[in-house]
Amino acid sequence: MTTMIGISLSGRQVVMVGGGEVAARRIRRFLLDGAVIRVVAPELGEATSLLVREHALEWRDRVVVPGDMDDAWLVHTATGDARVDADVAAVCEARRVLCVNAGDGSHGSARLAAETRSGDSIVGVVSDSGVDPGRTLQLREAIAEKLREGSLPLRRRRPTTVGHVHLVGGGPGPVDLITVRGRRLLAEADVVVIDRLGATGIVDELSPDVEIIDVGKRPQHHPVPQHAINEILIDRARRGLRVVRLKGGDPFVYGRGGEEVAACLAAGVPVDVVPGLSSIVSVPQAAGIPVTHRGTAAALHVVNGQDAPTPATLAALRDPQTTTVVLMGVSALAGFAAAAAEAGAGPDLPVAIIESGHTDAQRTTHATLATVVAAASAAGVRNPAVMVFGRVAAADLLLPALARDAAGRTTL
Repeated sequence: MTTMIGISLSGRQVVMVGGGEVAARRIRRFLLDGAVIRVVAPELGEATSLLVREHALEWRDRVVVPGDMDDAWLVHTATGDARVDADVAAVCEARRVLCVNAGDGSHGSARLAAETRSGDSIVGVVSDSGVDPGRTLQLREAIAEKLREGSLPLRRRRPTTVGHVHLVGGGPGPVDLITVRGRRLLAEADVVVIDRLGATGIVDELSPDVEIIDVGKRPQHHPVPQHAINEILIDRARRGLRVVRLKGGDPFVYGRGGEEVAACLAAGVPVDVVPGLSSIVSVPQAAGIPVTHRGTAAALHVVNGQDAPTPATLAALRDPQTTTVVLMGVSALAGFAAAAAEAGAGPDLPVAIIESGHTDAQRTTHATLATVVAAASAAGVRNPAVMVFGRVAAADLLLPALARDAAGRTTL
């Protein structure tokens, strides 16, 4: 019978007997655990030699002797010689030192589980009798996939003294475009603070006892002001809870994520940021528009459409090699277009407005600088929308005009 236990090797002596490829794989794993490693082998393979040099590991370049196991918490033998491995295991047994024997079908008095990790959770798989590494690895990968999906119960059940805030970029909206790390953190969350945009559909997959706080930001309408959002994050973390601030796009792209990080740090609350697909790139991509394209556009300029165009923005609009992407600019489109024309941008400059990118309601309106205001009015363009100014916004840049349907959607 086998009992699987978790052992901390941090700062503890581990002896690796052998210098081949198996030894190199296991040394990498022990290094991740923070072990103090002694390698005993008359010669080292290339991978093991590199690890010894890079990490300044102790190497005893000779055949193993019993004294090499002195002060060891764990010994792993993988010499490729079954008799030597058996002798090492026998010495460890006599000294009551756990030993992994890679040359013995029984794997000695200890064996390493096939591990997968998700945050601070570690799942290991071993066989209770006999050795079946193929099955063990397949089972480990199946569990790892479930962890990556965030479909296993990862939430802590015991409160901690200090919680943690994670700012997670949810991307443009579809749940399957959020990062693996973001999904895992949502599965671990006690509290999720959401806006109206981003992967809000994932909230439906969370446990009913997860606290969901909707701060509902909309253009020109912030029912929960930023300072109050900061206070919510800090308050829940101080209760020892794991808090996910789920944002559309990327937290640091017009998401005021920097302000939330600064507030948490000032309050002594641990905080980190998980990037997300920004609508700057992902929404034009959904409409078949590359924001850069060889021979067409070599630079990208991004602007908040609610602000008056700066000299840099006007210069970008005049530059035929620059794509200008405007976020949150529908209500200010007329003034923006007039400023661009007055600054010398050509009337035939292609413009595309992509509404509700990556959703079933996605719609693209193609126009030029001279016609975009009228076209947007006729189409009834509404937020959320991303506007693209530049040659890459031409309707037939990548695809023939016939590939677009009457509603202006582009089919890839």
